[in-house]
Amino acid sequence: MRAASSPAYLSPLLLCLCVLQRSYGTPSPPSPTFAHNQTKLPDGDKDSHHRPKRGWIWNQFFVLEEHIGPDAQYVGKLHSNSDKGDGSVQYLLSGEGAGTIFTINELTGDIHAKKSLDREKKSHYVLHARAVDRFTNRAVEPESEFIIKVQDVNDNAPKFPDGPFSASVPEMADIGMSVFQITATDADDPTYGNSAKIVYSILQGQPFFTVDPKTGVIRTALPNMDRETREMYSVIIQAKDMAGSVGGLSGSTTVNITLTDVNDNPPRFPQKNYQLYVPESAQVGKAVGKIKANDEDLGVNAEMTYRITNEDGAAMFSISTDSDKREGIISLRKPLDYEKKKAYSLNIEGVNTHLDPRFSYLGPFKDTTTLKLIIGDVDEAPVFTMDYYIMDVYENAPAGTEVGMVTAQDPDSTRSKVRYSIDQNAEGDALFSIDVESGLVTTTRSLDREEVAWHNITVMASEIDNPNLVSYVPVTVQVLDVNDNAPYIATDSALVVCEGSKAGQVIQTIRATDKDNFANGRFTFALPEDLPANPNFTLKDNEDSSASVLARRQGFSQAEQELYQLPVVVWDGGEPLLSSTSTLTLRVCPCQRGARTPVCRAQAFLSSAGLSTGALIAILLCVLILLAIVVLFVTLRSKKSKKEPLIISAEDIRENVVTYDDEGGGEEDTEAFDIAALRNPAAAEEMRMRKDLQSEVWRAMGTEALSPALTLPDEDIHEVIKLKVVEADQDTSGPPYDSLQTYAYEGRGSPSGSISSLDLPEPQSELDLSEVDNWGPEVQILSRVFQDKGQQHVP
Repeated sequence: MRAASSPAYLSPLLLCLCVLQRSYGTPSPPSPTFAHNQTKLPDGDKDSHHRPKRGWIWNQFFVLEEHIGPDAQYVGKLHSNSDKGDGSVQYLLSGEGAGTIFTINELTGDIHAKKSLDREKKSHYVLHARAVDRFTNRAVEPESEFIIKVQDVNDNAPKFPDGPFSASVPEMADIGMSVFQITATDADDPTYGNSAKIVYSILQGQPFFTVDPKTGVIRTALPNMDRETREMYSVIIQAKDMAGSVGGLSGSTTVNITLTDVNDNPPRFPQKNYQLYVPESAQVGKAVGKIKANDEDLGVNAEMTYRITNEDGAAMFSISTDSDKREGIISLRKPLDYEKKKAYSLNIEGVNTHLDPRFSYLGPFKDTTTLKLIIGDVDEAPVFTMDYYIMDVYENAPAGTEVGMVTAQDPDSTRSKVRYSIDQNAEGDALFSIDVESGLVTTTRSLDREEVAWHNITVMASEIDNPNLVSYVPVTVQVLDVNDNAPYIATDSALVVCEGSKAGQVIQTIRATDKDNFANGRFTFALPEDLPANPNFTLKDNEDSSASVLARRQGFSQAEQELYQLPVVVWDGGEPLLSSTSTLTLRVCPCQRGARTPVCRAQAFLSSAGLSTGALIAILLCVLILLAIVVLFVTLRSKKSKKEPLIISAEDIRENVVTYDDEGGGEEDTEAFDIAALRNPAAAEEMRMRKDLQSEVWRAMGTEALSPALTLPDEDIHEVIKLKVVEADQDTSGPPYDSLQTYAYEGRGSPSGSISSLDLPEPQSELDLSEVDNWGPEVQILSRVFQDKGQQHVP
């Protein structure tokens, strides 16, 4: 029974041990007075039934700020459960303030603060604690971190860092309208006690304003506060901590509150009746007087407009508002005449422009007054019938030409006579004169519109009875244009002709200039008719006062000719028709590619130093190509020098004709060969002799006659042709290859006989050359003509 019951007695003991293990081995939640730290087991040792080897035990650490006692302030105690109290464990402290602010008793683990602390500067300190064996210097407890918190005391009064403050509220505001919210700051700890709990109160400013004790919102406390009565209020607000209890610290600030204006006052004229003197000489549109209504409001709330309410007054006068001075400016609409009416009465009303419906019960926001204007009689200067005059005169008109007339009258009842003159200080006084009595303006010399098209003069009018009363009027004289200048084409620079220009291409469009007014009509362009047609360029009239210069050919080259001249005639459309001839200079040059207008390309001078490698290679290739062409040409020339017989086959000599693309000498090439020599070799020499004899006869006669037919014996023409072919092959001075030699042979035994003129007998000439001079002048002239023609054909 005892053995069996032993485990039963051990169960309560084991339960107590488990409770002790949990209470010392597991950290408890932080409390104000106690803290417990435990040495952690290795990661592999997770058996909760084993008691931990060692652990830290210490109290929660707090220290009061602003400690002023003579002794160091006790903070707390470090203790290890391995410390048996025999002095073998040594406690060490490190971290923030260790040794300077905080000290530790190495034997007991007690921590003290040597200095007074300020929580507002630093609220806590982080330190590290170690426990080592005093004799072996081995760590009894590992290094562990802990915090010492500085506990707050109420040592800071509330402050208003941004004060004093300024605020505003509209006048006539309702009770309770929010004006401004003020906020104070307290450097004490808001989470500890009531050191930073602030309550607001008003020290000055009652009964006009109140302040919310918790939020600090300032509100109005009285209704209908009038800005016109009092505009500025100075309110002093106090903030007190410790929830406003006795002993709390406090601070105060000033809030300057301004009442802003609203439109709660209507305008008021100081008087109900006014009187104003206006001379009848007052100018229309000019101000003759001012009137002002007072408004106690400010800014836009005091703005007003003025108007004349009676029709008679509004017909003669107008009133406008000067927004800066808030005055009504009275101006004259029509001229005053003392002789017609000597006084006017104006009913003037002033009305606010920006009304506030909340204060309509204070209205109406307008006021009226009466203004009486007394018209004064004055001796006035003459008045011109027009404010200004515009006249015109043709240019080149002779001196004394009438330009126009000005008229002025004396507006007074006396109707004094008026005298006219031109202001000597004005421009153009030397060009015009005026009749002193009639006001007729005339020229003093001929005018040129191209020099000055407009002239401004000032005409004066004064009364004869009172010359000091002078009036002025501006007169503008326009000089009208006549066609007295021929048009011309400006030729300041040469026209650019690109070397690649094609026939019919537009070189450039030209326009004419005319000093006369363009109203004389458009310009017409053409080439001079008295000059031969230009083979290079022509002109096309575009019928829009411009012309285009066209190229008539292509292939322009700067190397052949750089400059060309092209005369152009231009007419205007005026009356009379005027024209002039201008010579255009055209310059041929290579042009830049891609340019919108033709621009000559900069000339490059060839030099060995200025050529690039690519350019040299291109030049060498060109030279090689030229050499190859020359060699090929020489080779072909040498092959052609070996002539081949024209008759390929001897079987049929009539059907073998060899043709070449190159043309021969034509009909005039009569010396290439003699067809009569085809008869036989014997007849060839005789033919040459007779031909020489005929040439002398033709030269003597001055004319060329038809070759007479030669009577030759009937030879075998076939043999003769063979001989001629051999002679042609061997004769280097014979006809070229582009000559066509035709040999005609009809054969023998024709029943109809031969129709060729080769067999006809030679006619005997009956011409006696000595008788030519006796045939008259007509024949002599004809002989000389044929003689000149014969000399042209003689080689």
